[in-house]
Amino acid sequence: MSSGRYTASIGRPLAARALAVEPFHVMRLLGRARELEALGRSIVHLEIGEPDFTTPEPILAAGQRALSEGLTHYTAAAGLGSLRQAIADHYDRRYGVSVGAERILIAPGASGALQLVFSALLEPGDRVLLGDPSYPCYRQVLRLLGAEPQCVPVGADSDFQLTAERAEQVWVPGTRALVVASPANPTGSVLDAPALADLYTLCRERGAALIVDEIYQGLIYQVPDVTALALGQDDLYVINSFSKYFGMTGWRLGWVAGPAEAIGVMDRLAQNLFIAANTPAQYAALAAFEPETLDILEERRRAFEERRDFLLPRLRELGFQIPNRPDGAFYLYAGLPERVEMNSMAFASGLLEEAGVAVTPGQDFGDHKAGHYVRFAYTRELDRLAEGVERIAAYLARF
Repeated sequence: MSSGRYTASIGRPLAARALAVEPFHVMRLLGRARELEALGRSIVHLEIGEPDFTTPEPILAAGQRALSEGLTHYTAAAGLGSLRQAIADHYDRRYGVSVGAERILIAPGASGALQLVFSALLEPGDRVLLGDPSYPCYRQVLRLLGAEPQCVPVGADSDFQLTAERAEQVWVPGTRALVVASPANPTGSVLDAPALADLYTLCRERGAALIVDEIYQGLIYQVPDVTALALGQDDLYVINSFSKYFGMTGWRLGWVAGPAEAIGVMDRLAQNLFIAANTPAQYAALAAFEPETLDILEERRRAFEERRDFLLPRLRELGFQIPNRPDGAFYLYAGLPERVEMNSMAFASGLLEEAGVAVTPGQDFGDHKAGHYVRFAYTRELDRLAEGVERIAAYLARF
């Protein structure tokens, strides 16, 4: 075929943009871990970015009521008005920030919200600044839309966050947006209010949008829990989800908050792309902000903090390089011990096959020193974390 594009069995070429989307390496490792478990092997899962806790009972009960009452028809594309208002009330109560319900749109997960924001803001060829490492789907969705991710190397000196100073240094014509996450995946690092304000000021000066991924909001340890929505209403977009803090990963429900005019555009996009988010999930999520549910979630947050405080020093003792304490999410992004002379992909594969511990290689999150890092997710009970540490120590003894 002269074009060089892959031809499907039906004879038509597949889209180059679709073929350029890279897979999650961790999914291959997860698949292999499941195969080993099917063969009777014990695997300690430290690779999955998903809380091990089930959805809180009040949310489950609300979802069951919705099903039993036949609340299974489409909602408006922007979501249930009552849920949009509940989210607005949550910002007011917890963060002291006034966000009108008309500035909130319910989406099928934070992934759906991300697609809506990118689609509403960007033209093909537009540039978007991202930190490297960062969540891989930013890059993949941008490329699928024809936008150009500009990945900026960041390291421990900035707590693996893209700062306003660094963004200004690399800013080029055609940059239309800047994306940060707080707390961040894969590092668990958190942007404080002044850092967010500096990024917002830079973006406004340059005529670009600031997009802040707050999907891990609420999972904060020993630092203030803030939202970028406190900064203002213009050219600022916050993406959030019921998946992580609220424990509703499989329900596929998230939201975006932004300027009302832009939310109106995203409403039209959602009508065509998704119709609407899952209806029973939306009714279930109404219970997420009830005091009983929030008490459960706070207990779980404290459990994650305890897990972090257990795992962090033990990995450091084994030689993993984690100079900064992560203050959010449930991840540790660790440089490999100096005596390990293989890259992180080979290390993760060997650790799984030989020691029965699954971790995520740094190659999933970018290119900057990615072969030197692995991500640990402390989404397992303390006894399983302890078992994982013992297995890792035994594996490292071979080097």
